[in-house]
Amino acid sequence: MLYSAAGTIIALIVAIAAWRCSRAPGGFYDRDVYGMSESSHRRYALVSVGFAIYFGIAFALRLDAAGIAGLALYALVAIFYATSFLRGASDE
Repeated sequence: MLYSAAGTIIALIVAIAAWRCSRAPGGFYDRDVYGMSESSHRRYALVSVGFAIYFGIAFALRLDAAGIAGLALYALVAIFYATSFLRGASDE
């Protein structure tokens, strides 16, 4: 259950961050170098909300193995999202 709760929190944080990034025009690196447009950020936000719902269901039904497997998969999604535009943020 701990993995499902952690997954829900992480997915919601990433969804909020992605939604906020979709509202801004973006910097040079995320927009031009990495190709992260507003719609790309929105897609990551929707995927994160989907995972948050999945983790919430796994938490409610006490599906521990599903929470662990989902968190492993979502960790890849979150890492891909973070590395797709945060690398250039330090240079701006």
